[in-house]
Amino acid sequence: MKINVKIGSKQKMYLKANAILRYLIGEDDKLDTLIMCKSSEIDLVTSDQSLYEALGSITPKDNLAFNKLVKMLEVIDVVSYKTGTRQDRKVLKNERVDELRKFAFAKSKEEKRQ
Repeated sequence: MKINVKIGSKQKMYLKANAILRYLIGEDDKLDTLIMCKSSEIDLVTSDQSLYEALGSITPKDNLAFNKLVKMLEVIDVVSYKTGTRQDRKVLKNERVDELRKFAFAKSKEEKRQ
């Protein structure tokens, strides 16, 4: 998650793939609140690449709450990776999936300890 691009009186928060994955199958109270309550002070933004990586990292064993995905898509602006970076989207590889899942679950465990 990346915060603090101020435009007018609103901030933009860019959500990376690992934050999206943690929201969808882990626990992230801060992001849950931002999405469920749709903050009037913060615009949530992600790229199609980050969304693709997060969704592609979900396994059949995960408890994907479909309603959380729908709510996220209602609230978040999805921008084109290709347009923004002038690069083609990257193919999701197993190494990247492992990296994202490791981060998502490590962060969830860390938050539970606190």
